[in-house]
Amino acid sequence: MKINAFAAAKKRAPLAPWSFETKELRCQECVVRVLACGICHSDVHMIDNDWMMSQYPLVPGHEIVGEVMEVGSGVSHIKAGDRVGIGWQKSACMHCDDCLHGNENLCDHNVPTIVGNHGGFADHVVTDSRFVFKIPDGLETPSVGPLLCGGITVFSALHYAGMTSGQRVGIIGVGGLGHMAVQFASKMGNHVTAFTTSSDKAEFAANLGAHDAVVVTGNTFSHAPAKKLDILLSTIPAPLDLDNYINLLNSDGTLCYVGIGEASANVPLLPLLQKRRRVMASPIGGRGMIRHMLDVADAHGVAPIVELFPFDKVNEAIDKVRNNTIRYRAVLMN
Repeated sequence: MKINAFAAAKKRAPLAPWSFETKELRCQECVVRVLACGICHSDVHMIDNDWMMSQYPLVPGHEIVGEVMEVGSGVSHIKAGDRVGIGWQKSACMHCDDCLHGNENLCDHNVPTIVGNHGGFADHVVTDSRFVFKIPDGLETPSVGPLLCGGITVFSALHYAGMTSGQRVGIIGVGGLGHMAVQFASKMGNHVTAFTTSSDKAEFAANLGAHDAVVVTGNTFSHAPAKKLDILLSTIPAPLDLDNYINLLNSDGTLCYVGIGEASANVPLLPLLQKRRRVMASPIGGRGMIRHMLDVADAHGVAPIVELFPFDKVNEAIDKVRNNTIRYRAVLMN
């Protein structure tokens, strides 16, 4: 089968039309016709080879929504005609302790969708069906893609930080990740405080469901939350003034990172010890968590705010993502 795609020929190159032939379908694989594909900052990092693992020609795209066209002989959970989603992860070993505990995302041998493979900036994708997810009918195709990467990242992080309902949750940053985190936390029954550097984002956060918004100027807060927080989720790549933020946490409170612009952070230990607080970081979720996240988004109306682009405007869209001028996720539509 011939697949038509947009690919980067080398590091930092603009994407150009490119086609390739697929191999014979393996028993666990499927062919998906791409309907929409989100553009994530991780796609930009891969185009630029920032993580030193890109292979060219590189077809980015790991927030894929499409229609199943064909399945391998060993596939039974999806069928031709199903609307499905594909995220950052393509496969895992499926037999290590992490995989057997439902944490395929933590597998030492996990394979990303666009590392050594061709992604969703294309008319079709061939991938491991075990990491392909049926999309609930209530979720609209243009907004599903970002849930499969950014959405599951914040959802899984909030879960493993201990979020249930009736808690006080702080979200640091109201951008591509943060605007989804605010929705998940508030619509699941929590009191949400957003931390942002601009007053317009504070108003935006309130419209998303935040109950309070703290404007941060340098290391100064416009005001302190009325009560201590059970969870703080950092969605920004910038370093945090950890002394200020950790002291906003209640006893047994958790600060969780999903945005990590720096490789390390200087964590003050005494405030952790005094109140039995903890600091953690979290990647995407496993397969069961992704299915749960999609069901929650469907039930509670969680929807990323997206800007739509036709596929032939892919470079324009990538430039906006690169320059942080997207509000709030870019999506390519076939």
